[in-house]
Amino acid sequence: MKAIIPAAGLGTRLRPLTFTRPKPVLRVAGQPIIRHAIRTLMAAGITDIGIVVSDITRGEIQHAVREMENVNLTLINQHEQLGLGHAVLTAREWVGDSDFCVYLGDNLFEFGAKPFVDRFLQEKPAALIALVEVEDPTSFGVAELDGERIKRLVEKPRVPPSNLAVAGLYCFTPQIFGVLEHMPPSARGEYEITDGIQGLIDAGQAVLGQAVKGWWKDTGRPDDLLDANRLLLEGLETDIQGTVENSRISGRVVIPASARVTGSQIVGPVMLAENVVIEYAYIGPFTSIGRGSVIRNAEVEHSVIDAEAVIENTYRRLQDCLIGVRAQVRGGREMPRTLKMIISDASIIELV
Repeated sequence: MKAIIPAAGLGTRLRPLTFTRPKPVLRVAGQPIIRHAIRTLMAAGITDIGIVVSDITRGEIQHAVREMENVNLTLINQHEQLGLGHAVLTAREWVGDSDFCVYLGDNLFEFGAKPFVDRFLQEKPAALIALVEVEDPTSFGVAELDGERIKRLVEKPRVPPSNLAVAGLYCFTPQIFGVLEHMPPSARGEYEITDGIQGLIDAGQAVLGQAVKGWWKDTGRPDDLLDANRLLLEGLETDIQGTVENSRISGRVVIPASARVTGSQIVGPVMLAENVVIEYAYIGPFTSIGRGSVIRNAEVEHSVIDAEAVIENTYRRLQDCLIGVRAQVRGGREMPRTLKMIISDASIIELV
């Protein structure tokens, strides 16, 4: 079985973070989101993975997945972004006659893709779709069920037929291509995968819905990234190899051999990457800090700090922050207060 990860879009809902980088390469829990997606598929037994990229996203995606082992990755060019159905159809030649999954690379599942892949391979319907109950289904593809079979799918309905949203994981036989290639665009001008699935249903094919067990996260917005980081760090195991001097470490904390912590307090779960320097700082729970970053005379918690960032002398606690690559936050001498920030790559903020 093969898998497709669509990664051609720009992730406009995550701007300004995605002005310079595509959404799938943003990091949560120390890794680009797309690497989490690839590992999820590998855990389900899928090692042939095609990543659909655009001319704009190709370079960053290629860099983010470099040197991944035990997996065959193929980049597939989608020169126009005309919807998820179009992205799937773009990969038709690469898929060939194989069954395949479509895994939206900005989605995370507590128990991964394996429960869906296993059932699909066992029962062999024309399609199997992951479904999750949501409070507001109007932003999703929404399913109406007859038992476990889906009888109707509607994309972003004003009046949803249920609260069961399509959760970003689909398993297909190659039959879906025959529907997609003859399908007109939707009112939005895009080729919707939900319309393709509805075509299978209308042709009498079995399309199953399977509920997501455990948590599920669509990382489409800044708060979702922070929440995904928190959920993934919940499973962290302590691994302290780096230099720790005159510091207090409690909870589940990862400190690589090249990292250094001096005169600081770290309360896990916290993940430090290679060559991180923490000096006279407080790092609170649910924080991940990217390689080469420096945090000095500062307090940070429940935040995602990307590579080569510098945070120093802030004297106000940074909380619920997304700090981009090579961003800098510098401050004067004031008593700690809480700040909440979304800072794009190469930004500089001075608190005086």
